[in-house]
Amino acid sequence: MLNLVVEMNWLTFAPITKECMAFYHTSAMTILALSMSFMVLYVVVSVPASYVIDTYGIRIGVGIGAVLTAVFALVRGIYASNLTMVLVSQVALAAGQPFVLNAITKVAATWFPERERATANGLPVLAQFVGIIIAFLLSPLLLKQTVARGAASYDVRHLVMFYGYASLIGAIPFLVFARTASPSPPDEGAKVEHLRFLQGLRRLLRHRDMILLSLMFLIGLGLFNAVSTLLELILVPKGLGKVEAGQVGAVIMIGGIIGAGTLPALSDRLQQRKALLAVCLLGLIPGLVGLTLATNCGPLMMSGFVFGFFLIGAAPIGFQYGAEVSRPVSEATSQGMIVLAGQIGGILFITLVGLMGHLSIESLAGVAESSTNLTLFMLAFVVFSIANVFLCLMLRRPPVGDAG
Repeated sequence: MLNLVVEMNWLTFAPITKECMAFYHTSAMTILALSMSFMVLYVVVSVPASYVIDTYGIRIGVGIGAVLTAVFALVRGIYASNLTMVLVSQVALAAGQPFVLNAITKVAATWFPERERATANGLPVLAQFVGIIIAFLLSPLLLKQTVARGAASYDVRHLVMFYGYASLIGAIPFLVFARTASPSPPDEGAKVEHLRFLQGLRRLLRHRDMILLSLMFLIGLGLFNAVSTLLELILVPKGLGKVEAGQVGAVIMIGGIIGAGTLPALSDRLQQRKALLAVCLLGLIPGLVGLTLATNCGPLMMSGFVFGFFLIGAAPIGFQYGAEVSRPVSEATSQGMIVLAGQIGGILFITLVGLMGHLSIESLAGVAESSTNLTLFMLAFVVFSIANVFLCLMLRRPPVGDAG
């Protein structure tokens, strides 16, 4: 529930950029910054968040994220007409995200036996993408309802307040019911004594497989963030309208939800991590090639589904592989490192496309047409994805546990 509302808050304004520009009388760059703040703040806050989770436990660590989410989503709603307060609240919400996201693997390791942990990692990841879809569907819907009631212009206050109430509902159950650890550990692996945070971080920075895995996430998650952000610019030159581009984007997310719900469970059933990761990284390449070269809506939607299914399905398996291969480093530290690499990759890829493609902020925000053809960049992403397969093949089996 907490992951779901965090993602809803991230993308509250993304589907209604033009309307928010009109309501706040500001530029596309400012509205884009509301969403981009989550990527930037993750880079800044990820390490401190992992430290708090490792040192003080799940209840306190994730509890900080829950409080930031509930309080500042409400503050954002109460002061929704004040752009400065909205920006401040959005930054605070972004600061809360790593306290929630970096604990996924830690929760799985604390409460679930090893044979179920990839599945346990997959469920919060699945919830994240449900939150993304809800935001993309709900923000335009609530805005239209507000306009239909007779407002002279666009008014975002109603929808932002709705997200505030939803965040409170999503955060309270964790704050009331969550516990740091199970009174009876699910298996012997849960009893392993972890290294202190700084010791663990130094070990990860020297760990061959964690460095390889971080590079894989830098490419994979960075590629997903870039393609998702630039999807309209990728598809419009192919002759698709905004509606069709939105449909392809929705299919990518639906594929990701199904992948996150099924592939980690398969990994647990087979007790294979590296092999499933390799299959996922190979499987996403045809989808990415289709998004690059296809020109009709049908093939593009099929390609988008394949791309989302395998790429997002790989993430929870990668989280669990990192936790297993890096023991006795805490799970929050290992996951924080690889997700941090993915967020950096997203920022790098989007910035690179923006600089080399000479795209305006308005183009990136989807409020201006662009004649820039991104096919060359997409082909480069295909090459990076092929390189990712070779990086995966260089990974070694975890030295402990039964998982491969």
